[in-house]
Amino acid sequence: MTTGMMLTVASQIDRIGFKSMELVGTSHFLKCARELRENSWDRIRLISKEVTKTPLTLMMQHSIRTFDFTPFPVLKLWLERIAANGIRRLQIMNASNNMSFKLPEIVKFAKDVGLKVIVALTYSYSPKHTDEYYARVTQDAVKLNVDGLYLKGPGGLLTPERIPTLIPVILNNSKDLPVELHSHCTTGLAPLCYIEAIRHGIRIVHTAIPPLANGSSQPSALNIARNVRFSGYTPMIDEEAIQPIVNHFTYIAERKGLPLGTPSEYNIYQYIHQVPGGVISNLKHQLSLIRMEHRLEEVLEETVQVRKGLGYPIMVTPFSQFVVSQATLNVMSGERYKQVSDEIIKYALGFWGKEDSHVIDPNIKDRILSLPRAKELADTEIPQPSIEEVRQKIGGPGVSDDELLLRYMIKEEKESRALREADPIKAYPRH
Repeated sequence: MTTGMMLTVASQIDRIGFKSMELVGTSHFLKCARELRENSWDRIRLISKEVTKTPLTLMMQHSIRTFDFTPFPVLKLWLERIAANGIRRLQIMNASNNMSFKLPEIVKFAKDVGLKVIVALTYSYSPKHTDEYYARVTQDAVKLNVDGLYLKGPGGLLTPERIPTLIPVILNNSKDLPVELHSHCTTGLAPLCYIEAIRHGIRIVHTAIPPLANGSSQPSALNIARNVRFSGYTPMIDEEAIQPIVNHFTYIAERKGLPLGTPSEYNIYQYIHQVPGGVISNLKHQLSLIRMEHRLEEVLEETVQVRKGLGYPIMVTPFSQFVVSQATLNVMSGERYKQVSDEIIKYALGFWGKEDSHVIDPNIKDRILSLPRAKELADTEIPQPSIEEVRQKIGGPGVSDDELLLRYMIKEEKESRALREADPIKAYPRH
């Protein structure tokens, strides 16, 4: 979706009464640059001029580049600039629910520049992820002095049966902080989970406007509002104001040949392998490049074993990619851990938090850490360059902070140059 497509209806969405509007994630900066030739800073600035009542939200983990660690000076500048450009609310998560791993620093940076901070309690399904586990991580999250919490179900793994004990445990340990619910429709159960969660005390749920709802997205705002009303509650949005926006995006999708979001069929296999839809799509593509697409099911089955051996990491970025990549290596080589990716070695070394490495099966951990490559990576130090050092390397005295951060995220100079040479963003015609 281009910024122009959003810009046409942004002020209309602002009048609906949403608690917030999730506009961008850190990964969008690279995706928009590569695939749309658009600068996401422009997207934030332009939309924020149209949206004056509803807080614009940015979602991120503890890095602004997906698979590495962003130095704290860069993170601090990043948060300053997203606030200066119009973001008012930050949804932040740690893929392991490790609230002490980089989150305290990021929360402080964000609060210092006036951002409201909502921290995720990421949901997963395994023997490890019990009610007691979520009571503990909720307590840890509250200690961060944030403005709210949200239960995040990235894989759509929540079930209506899980809600009656999980939601009360989180609410009872939240110290009266607002608790929101964010789930995906991947298994087809998210709309039902939302209504069940509302019955157990949740008052804010994350939805999408059709045709961008359903599929692997969030439930439809219209569907949830209707179900809320029939359940005896009052939705706090103007439902009539949504329909013209639905018409606008449906027209664009049909004209551009883009898929319309439709409800998903229930898929119990999703609970077994737990690989997110986007990762499966990429896996299919990668396997096709090496003529192994016929072995997709083997890789998914092996993913289950790799995840178990690693102590049940939550299947969300970046861990879902790490686990799937290792499963693929195991299938290709015909032997588990004959070849081990650098990412899995770093995971075992505790680069992503010591808590993660402690729960790996001891035999598997010993095998990984006995590799020569593990000894090399163990000596790796994560650099913490100053902004001045970053500027000397990839910027220059005439480069703005926004441009510097964009170059840091994109890396490729040709893509940065293409953005600078791109045509100005224009609003899409209204229909």
